[in-house]
Amino acid sequence: MNRIKLGTRGSALALWQANHIKNKLSEIHPDYEIEIRNIKTLGDSISDIPLSQIGGDGIFVKQIEIALLSGEIDFAVHSLKDLPTSLPDGLVIGAITERNDPSDVLISKQNLDFAHLPKGAKVGTSSLRRRSQILHARKDLNIIEMRGNVDTRLKKLESEDLDAIILAYAGVERLGYANLVTQKLPYDISLPAVGQGALCVEIRENDKELNDLVRNINHSDSFATVKAERAFLKRLGGGCRVPIAALGQIVNGELKLTGLVGDRDGQTIIRSDISGSMENVEFIGEKLAEVLLGMGAESILDNPLNPPLLRGNPMTT
Repeated sequence: MNRIKLGTRGSALALWQANHIKNKLSEIHPDYEIEIRNIKTLGDSISDIPLSQIGGDGIFVKQIEIALLSGEIDFAVHSLKDLPTSLPDGLVIGAITERNDPSDVLISKQNLDFAHLPKGAKVGTSSLRRRSQILHARKDLNIIEMRGNVDTRLKKLESEDLDAIILAYAGVERLGYANLVTQKLPYDISLPAVGQGALCVEIRENDKELNDLVRNINHSDSFATVKAERAFLKRLGGGCRVPIAALGQIVNGELKLTGLVGDRDGQTIIRSDISGSMENVEFIGEKLAEVLLGMGAESILDNPLNPPLLRGNPMTT
């Protein structure tokens, strides 16, 4: 039996995702024994500082990619939203599995939906993207910085006396907490992060055996939509200090891409969408980025509070 090593972060959600990919591959290729290796990343080591203040590119994947390049592991599984738009030389995305619902969700203590949260309600989130959009929709809300895994954030809803928290539906559902969801937030209130809800398999470019193995679990429509989103993000050069969101959807055989750039406090949201052929999804992403730049997004991206050093990092979670 062939033995291959899968690298992942060690959180409950990351391990669920790794086992999900392992099981999908084992169903198709039972002759392979897949061993899961936990790797601690910089993002896991620094848990008490807001992501927007840490900086750096790919803090949730870099150590895993080092292990992949060195041969310590054979392939890696990531939440796609954690993966930078530019990969290290020698590494490629081998597969994107079918995407989960990319929506953000509200979990509120009194089971109140977004519109009915009390004035001044304390809402926890780790994301500048969510902060910008939520404050744009309701300037009266009090956004509380909150990091940690899904379990930790759910506990903070009580321990920090919050009125509500906002999380990605995919992570909540994967860990069995979908029953706690008060409301899936409409995309006109909270457009998702680039790649949200999608899992990716990262491999060495020259590893033909692994490439042949993982391509069998690739979902072509999901791959196309997130490829457009990532092209959009890459052209903007946005980082974790800039609220950026995008969502690709297949509508009547075409790719519809919606994207936005906002400032931190939601005073300005620049948003548009375009549609085009599935034959050139990266072009659609780049074109939408140009549209937003023409609408004034460049002034947000060039703000001194959003240093160019961090551009290219898609952690707009």
